Amino acid sequence: MAPSSTFVGLPVIPPEDPSLNATSPKPRGIQKVFEAIEQGEGAGATVRRSIGTPKLRNFTPFLMLDHFTIAPGSGFPDHPHRGQETITYLLKGAVDHEDFSGNKGTIESGDLQFMTAGKGIVHAEMPHDNGDGSSNVGMQLWVDLPKDLKSCEPRYRDLKASEIPLATADDGKVQVKVISGRSYGVDSVQELAYTPVWLLDATIQPGGKLVQNLPAGWNAFAYTLEGTTTFDTGATTQQVPQYHNTVFEQKGDQVIASVPEDGKQAARLILIAGMPLSQPVVQYGPFVLTDPSQVRQAMFDYSTYSNGFERARDWASEIGKVMM
Repeated sequence: MAPSSTFVGLPVIPPEDPSLNATSPKPRGIQKVFEAIEQGEGAGATVRRSIGTPKLRNFTPFLMLDHFTIAPGSGFPDHPHRGQETITYLLKGAVDHEDFSGNKGTIESGDLQFMTAGKGIVHAEMPHDNGDGSSNVGMQLWVDLPKDLKSCEPRYRDLKASEIPLATADDGKVQVKVISGRSYGVDSVQELAYTPVWLLDATIQPGGKLVQNLPAGWNAFAYTLEGTTTFDTGATTQQVPQYHNTVFEQKGDQVIASVPEDGKQAARLILIAGMPLSQPVVQYGPFVLTDPSQVRQAMFDYSTYSNGFERARDWASEIGKVMM
């Protein structure tokens, strides 16, 4: 990284990592598999939430994972955040965003937005009108911030679909969009999130096999978006259907996923890994701190427009007004 960089996050590709450089890598075992059940969220939106439910809560550094569908007239109007990052990945359609600092824009199919809430932000995320009444679909991941970065300045980084490098393997039967991290020697764009997270969007054709090394000791999971994924732990194999989250054990170097030669369709999975944070998680909605007094302070600051929330006074987003 250049000495002049103002990026305060940690490196997304750990140097000299034993798993990334293993000469005889071992596959990770599976800790659990469960379905993400559809539920209502926000104002008229629906989500399939897997992380942030009783089945998987505070899987450090991950706080929540939603596979969302938001139709015109629904969405997530003005709301605050403190102490975490959100990563939004659009799969279909588009979403508009706007915050109290004057930042606004639209991310479209295949684009991402990495938002660091830091000491405080108030924003709105609303479905873009696609002109045909169709819903907008995507993934949103909430990631905890290291405690010494929770009071940092808010930050955005948009990543356009055209910026995401593509890795191919197994004679073209495996394609990986390297959103964050490394796959088959292809590195992602750097300086996206402050907490190190790998985010890989992999499509496996029938007869294809994905072999993906992950940083040693990082927590990891895979969400199957389409088709059925077969995971190989070295001792057993397990088939995981659509809309299920597969949580891997920390021990091991790589994840192995495939689709049988006679499979009827390709599998698409989002493989995510993150560096564990050795700190307490105390969360009240969008406020994520490390002790109860800090959460109470966040609620007080938000209600009194202070300590990071000054710009929320008399502010309302334009895009959120459609809900009024």
